[in-house]
Amino acid sequence: MITGIYPGSFDPVTLGHLDVIKRSAKMVDHLIIGVLNNSAKRPLFSAQERVDMLRAVSGELANVSVEMFDGLTVEFARSRNATIMFRGLRAVTDFEYEIQIAQTNHALMPEIDTVFLTTSVKYSYLSSSIVKEVASYGGDIIKFVPEEILPAVLEKFKTIRSV
Repeated sequence: MITGIYPGSFDPVTLGHLDVIKRSAKMVDHLIIGVLNNSAKRPLFSAQERVDMLRAVSGELANVSVEMFDGLTVEFARSRNATIMFRGLRAVTDFEYEIQIAQTNHALMPEIDTVFLTTSVKYSYLSSSIVKEVASYGGDIIKFVPEEILPAVLEKFKTIRSV
């Protein structure tokens, strides 16, 4: 059985992320979406909220599971017997960063290979940071996030604006 992981912060999950999830799931027997719980960062959504959102949007994919992790991504991959790590690329600038990470991961865990998937053109500009920026000003984000999580994202910003 081939297990792959798609790690990230997913704060929040975007339609670009979902595109990569669906395409990655077709290439492996089991895809684990790894939600990074990084205590050094201050994400908008808690790790558990991000896990819940990802489960909501990937529930139709029978071979996909969602797990939280902290520490090195390669250690998480090793603990799950994953041999493929998926990463999405939007632009050449993403590649410059991602190739360094992929090479470092391979040096730490030679049995893992990184597969880069270029994001579909219609999502090439999209990032979680852009979603948060637009939402923070009350902008319409329906074209940016999966419909299943839109209420949670809007509620989070409604709460923030009322504070």
